Amino acid sequence: MSMGKIVGSKTFAALALVCVGAGLTVVPTMGQSTISRPRARDLGLAPGVFSPGPLNAITDVAGVRVGHTTIVEGDNVRTGVTAILPHAGNLFQDKVAGAVFVGNAFGKLAGSTQVTELGTVETPIVLTNTLAVGTAVDAVVRYTIAQPGNERVQSVNAVVGETNDGGLNDIRGLHVTRDHVLAAIARAAEGPVEEGSVGAGAGTQCYGWKGGIGTASRILTARHGGYTLGVLAQTNFGGVLTMAGAPVGRELGRYAFAPAQPGRPDASPNPDGSCLIVVATDAPLDARDLRRLAARAVFGLARTGSSYSNGSGDFAVAFTTSPEMRTRFGESQPRQRTVLPPDGVSPLFQAALEATEEAVYNSLLRATSVTSRQQTVEAIPIDKVTAILKKYNVVR
Repeated sequence: MSMGKIVGSKTFAALALVCVGAGLTVVPTMGQSTISRPRARDLGLAPGVFSPGPLNAITDVAGVRVGHTTIVEGDNVRTGVTAILPHAGNLFQDKVAGAVFVGNAFGKLAGSTQVTELGTVETPIVLTNTLAVGTAVDAVVRYTIAQPGNERVQSVNAVVGETNDGGLNDIRGLHVTRDHVLAAIARAAEGPVEEGSVGAGAGTQCYGWKGGIGTASRILTARHGGYTLGVLAQTNFGGVLTMAGAPVGRELGRYAFAPAQPGRPDASPNPDGSCLIVVATDAPLDARDLRRLAARAVFGLARTGSSYSNGSGDFAVAFTTSPEMRTRFGESQPRQRTVLPPDGVSPLFQAALEATEEAVYNSLLRATSVTSRQQTVEAIPIDKVTAILKKYNVVR
């Protein structure tokens, strides 16, 4: 099985280990920086009132796993795949409760209509580039029907989202293959999640800088239920970047709708793009309240300055890992379950807002500058951001 040139989840080294066929080789990760990049909390940015989990990642929700395939080829391919698995079992046989919220539908979220209708997610959630959605659906279907116990399955609702990385990636070359998607699913693991210019974020841009994958989590206090919530975002959108209220985009002179400046064609980056957000929680929410939770994640983008432009696809998929809320394939008999009532979800709404905001910051801060034949997209300058945050008394 030929895997093509795949950079694994450790992409911040100058050379990356790449799987080619049955062997291993080393190829340069062109455009990747070797400089260690901070997360938001390393700079003193700690949005909100709830505390993060030990990893400050979506994988703080027990059982959730994440895997990346980062594809770097020659001087024109900068793309990839990110897979999120709600639990380690057979997802088709043991479906999780889920929901979708659409902020602006300029995008492709395969499988969303069935999730909305039935309130369940039955496959890994895969993120990739716009023109690879069909390939990813094919791969997820093949993965699902190959699972033991699914030998008679004849209908699979693959959930695949995207953002358009054509500014850095030869997107028309259709470089994402079935094997790349299957590799991301196979790599999915608990533990720390690699962020920045990796996986489905390898070629993305955000607020005029290099975007990517970001994640964050919140743990509610016992008084508010003690539940855990995590967010993972694929950032590829625009607007006027704000960090904890500080006008970072304006101060850096790079923001959407900026006035024309001689010699500064990059001063007003396009606000179009997309953001795909995945929200996980262990709280026992039904599909109705999961949709409301997903909406808060999309709302959370506003805290960072999103324009929600005409050409931006802003989507969130939310699911709960709560065993009580799962649906067994073929189940038809009534059963009792414990469901968090609507009056109990407000703390989770707050957690979703906070974690989404921080996930966006992490996607920007952890991203490395990337160069391709099309252009170079710079990583946001940490020293300048830090100075702005201090200027506005956001951090000490």
